[in-house]
Amino acid sequence: MSNGLRGPDRIETRKRGIWLLKNPATNKGLAFTPEERERCGLHGLLPAALFTIEQQVELELEHLREKGSELERYIGLAALLHRNEVLFYRVLVEHLAELMPIVYTPTVGEACQRFSHIVRDMRGIWLTPDDLHCIPDRLRNFPYQDIRLIVVTDNERILGLGDQGAGGMGIPVGKLALYVAGAGIHPSKVLPVSLDVGTNNSALLEDPLYLGHRARRLSGAAYDEFVEAFVAGVTEVFPHAVVQWEDFHKRNAFRILERYRPRIRCFNDDIQGTAGVALAGILAALRLTGLPIREQRALFVGAGEAGTGIARLLAAAMREAGATPQEVESSRLAIDSQGLLREGVPLSEPHKQELAASRAVLTRHGLDGAEHPTPEEVIARFRPTILVGATASPGTFTQAMIAEMARHVERPIVMPLSNPTSKAECTPREAIAWSGGRALVATGSPFADVEHEGVRHVIGQSNNVFVFPGVGLGAILSETPQIDEAVFLVAARTLADCVSDARLKQGALFPDTSELRSVSRRIAAAIVRYASSAGLGRRVAEEEIDALVRDSMWYPEYVPVWSTTAPAKRR
Repeated sequence: MSNGLRGPDRIETRKRGIWLLKNPATNKGLAFTPEERERCGLHGLLPAALFTIEQQVELELEHLREKGSELERYIGLAALLHRNEVLFYRVLVEHLAELMPIVYTPTVGEACQRFSHIVRDMRGIWLTPDDLHCIPDRLRNFPYQDIRLIVVTDNERILGLGDQGAGGMGIPVGKLALYVAGAGIHPSKVLPVSLDVGTNNSALLEDPLYLGHRARRLSGAAYDEFVEAFVAGVTEVFPHAVVQWEDFHKRNAFRILERYRPRIRCFNDDIQGTAGVALAGILAALRLTGLPIREQRALFVGAGEAGTGIARLLAAAMREAGATPQEVESSRLAIDSQGLLREGVPLSEPHKQELAASRAVLTRHGLDGAEHPTPEEVIARFRPTILVGATASPGTFTQAMIAEMARHVERPIVMPLSNPTSKAECTPREAIAWSGGRALVATGSPFADVEHEGVRHVIGQSNNVFVFPGVGLGAILSETPQIDEAVFLVAARTLADCVSDARLKQGALFPDTSELRSVSRRIAAAIVRYASSAGLGRRVAEEEIDALVRDSMWYPEYVPVWSTTAPAKRR
């Protein structure tokens, strides 16, 4: 065995013949060597040709590019993953920029919506309320037991699409594909989990072919008991695993994170991962504007998991830069579907309290007398330098809002972060045109570059994939006991530094997705360095950190496969 996260250097098995071709972890297809074909009983089961993995990649790309839609390409890639794991990841790693929008947003959203009708093979662990008292046994049914990373969802808030029931499993599967491709964690070390607690999506419950738990969602004490049983099961069966909570509704997401963060190494990507990548985009933008972070003013439109998480991390970065509590409080306002969050107005969701503006802040910005100010009025008086959208409501950012912002700010930072693409608060083309070509734009979903008055604007994607693979790898290697705010500050600063000056000059606030592996490696190393210097978890000498991270990252290539069972003698 090589380093634990990189998987085996050689596969020895008692299995032979067709079993090796049907197991995606051992199948090489036409890349099995003559010696392997002889030793493993594969002669006659394969055509005579011998292909290299490079030839196989070329052929798979030909298959994909001939398909008529992105969803068909998604299905084709899923089929490849279930047929030949190494080849799937080789194709993905070498063509990340082309294939990431298919494996993940935006295409994965449609795949989740149609999951019961397009899924061909099952991956991961599916847990329902019927498994409440036997979750450890269910987890032990997974074929690999040295699990280091789990992505788990209860399927209730899938992207901006809401409750997708069992179809939400497409998200953990897609996220883990990016962990493997982006951070080099071996496929045998990761586990997607669906907490299938039912669905309130009536269309799914009425679908006779729906494959999930056919019941209304668990809630209240029964739901909490189920999540507790899951955490206890993970602690027992996979004690070294990092858990990523994914696409939980905000009513559960915040309290689950707070409840279990002291007990297991976990983080919520929708709260913390989104915050890390958005803060990185802001820090990169400030390299262009030259303005210090403690002088920024941010308006958040949408006060759910993403908006709250970004506001928290931005505040932490400002405090780190020397901002006083009063400066931090005065630097942000938030608007939800009911209007400006403010002191004295009842708020039904506890997490929104921290974003509610005090009377002193409202007075400072001339908003104390405005009972129900419009977003345009808030912008005119508050004069934000940063506009963050996390509403899942297309068209939320209007021309009047962006134009008003641009009246007061030379280079406004505009971040319509909702995904998939159809949920974006505005398009980059709109933001750039409405600001007179001056806006620095980052989006949650991929958008084409924009040509405005002869100037090309490269649109960077504020995609969590730039943060969570490196955070996961760094947390595993550092063995840090808690994945807290400080970890995501490290990740954000490192990601911002990964944006080249050339891309920044073109307006891009993030690296190209083809750089994902190098970005993840740098973030993981920075986290190991931070944890080690802070005395958290494992102590790693400074001169060993980069090599540790590099040597822990798996690159998809075939290893020798050898059957230890001699061929049966024929009479």
